[in-house]
Amino acid sequence: MSRYSRRALLKASAALAGVSTIGFPSIVSGQTEKIKIGHLTPLTGFLGALGAYAQLGLRMAEEEINAAGGVMGRQIAVTSEDSVNPATAATKAQRMLDQDGVAVLMGEINSASALTIMQVAERNKRLFMQIGARSDALRGKNCNRYTFHVDIPSTVMVNAVGKALVRDNMMKDKKFYTLTADYIFGHDLARAAKSFFDANGGKLIGDELVATDVTDFSPYLLKIRQARPDVVCSNLAGNQVTTLVKQYAEFGLPYPIVGFNLNTADAWAAGDGNLSGTWPTIWYHTLDVPASRAFVVNFIKKHGKPPENHAWIEYVSLKMMAQAMNETRSTETDRLIGYFEKETQFDILKGRKGYFRSWDHQLMQEAYPFTVKPKGQA
Repeated sequence: MSRYSRRALLKASAALAGVSTIGFPSIVSGQTEKIKIGHLTPLTGFLGALGAYAQLGLRMAEEEINAAGGVMGRQIAVTSEDSVNPATAATKAQRMLDQDGVAVLMGEINSASALTIMQVAERNKRLFMQIGARSDALRGKNCNRYTFHVDIPSTVMVNAVGKALVRDNMMKDKKFYTLTADYIFGHDLARAAKSFFDANGGKLIGDELVATDVTDFSPYLLKIRQARPDVVCSNLAGNQVTTLVKQYAEFGLPYPIVGFNLNTADAWAAGDGNLSGTWPTIWYHTLDVPASRAFVVNFIKKHGKPPENHAWIEYVSLKMMAQAMNETRSTETDRLIGYFEKETQFDILKGRKGYFRSWDHQLMQEAYPFTVKPKGQA
């Protein structure tokens, strides 16, 4: 139960102790007041397309939860806004706590913005379910008691793709040239990639930091042509990936390209036949699991298109939060943390259930490497 609800109940109890009927409406109000949840995700900038899918999945879960009776018999009300950038994300998170009276914070895709929201959550001792940001640093040196991470971390994606490259004889004694998003997430990917190369016989011969607003990759592609690597590797994010894949195909470079980060909206936007190589994914709408298939059917019926992985992850995240509140009968931070730290299992629409690892609050789940078939190949 939130601080506000507890105060309201104490006032109502005091009124009843005085044999006053004035207290009765206070109890009714406390029981019917909506549970407010604050949500932030990028709706503009290089991650905006992912954030748009995130909101669709979140709203679908909100509607289903409320149609099924809500949480503890109360409806939930999610306030969702564009996080814009790290500073704005922190300001909005604080306002949601102070002015909007949200019980918990959820969301984010941008690792830099997620970090600032984590700091707000820790300062205010309120729970933040960090849904879509993948930086290792958020789970490591920047971790705190009040944050739980749903998406897979950078190192897991690197290892998934790296092992596939080892299997396909594309690692040992191969020369790699990487393009890296110039912010915390890209830097984490680059560190994890370098560690994997070193441990498995790969050689990094070049790495270029790419600003998140870059739209012309030709200077980088010319450097790659001069370096003549065996493999080109993307450590990029959001529409950076889409732009690179399109321009790489146009340049016609002969070196195979792989990536350590990909979201399906970026792959779809790259255009038919442009994406190639091996990449990671956390979920895909063709996953052959009954619960996942049902989610996909309902999403397509509602929106006329298949769900992207951020729609899926936001959907299951709000369902997990609702389960935690229902089973603890509370929105109190400490009780929710205790529930998640018990490593309670959740249906995340995959072959196995997921749970939050108690010592770093990371949701344990599968990651999948996949290799794109050449155009026209079944």
